[in-house]
Amino acid sequence: MTADSAAGAVRVLVVDDQELVREGIASLLGIQPGITVIGAVPDGRQAVEAAVAHHPDVVLMDVRMPVMDGVTAVAELADRAPHCKVIMLTTFDDDEYVGRALGAGAIGYLLKNLPSAELAAAVRLAHAGVAQLDAAVARRLAAGLSRPAPPAPAPAPALSALTERETDVLRLIATGSTNREIAGRLFLSEGTVKNHISRVLSRLGLRDRTHAAIYARDHGLL
Repeated sequence: MTADSAAGAVRVLVVDDQELVREGIASLLGIQPGITVIGAVPDGRQAVEAAVAHHPDVVLMDVRMPVMDGVTAVAELADRAPHCKVIMLTTFDDDEYVGRALGAGAIGYLLKNLPSAELAAAVRLAHAGVAQLDAAVARRLAAGLSRPAPPAPAPAPALSALTERETDVLRLIATGSTNREIAGRLFLSEGTVKNHISRVLSRLGLRDRTHAAIYARDHGLL
């Protein structure tokens, strides 16, 4: 089914480094009503490029991939293609990956063992803005929330190198806010926000905004 023959359908991009899995998911979704698969790519870098070029509504993103991993790609998509809703679709049932993916801006975290009809339903729900978690993952997170929270870690000494405004920017990065959203919240231009982010990464010795989000979470800024 082509995009031209599926006006109003949910446009989906499939991202997985295993060709057989990638093409299989694309084929299964392609026959589902109301869904058009606009592409299938093998890594996060190509996912970002394809999303910017072709404007999918939903991206199904694997977690562990070469060139650029799924979590890093989610963070880049939040900046460059904020219209996309990203569902992590993976075999890795790992709480750390779940936290990082959701912190970077993913709307869902599902495992690859679900039936094709349920995956199609998940795509439609994501397009509607409904967050989703694999049932086992959700139960573990709920169990964790029911336990008393440990004391918040003391701010790391390196945080003292940030200005108050840079700390505000770091905190908003950790919530998954895009540069545009940060600019709106802090009444700044997007260019100024980018400058603040560059200084935050440099002063804290961090590689990218995904690591900045993890750093903020780990050091009590959320």
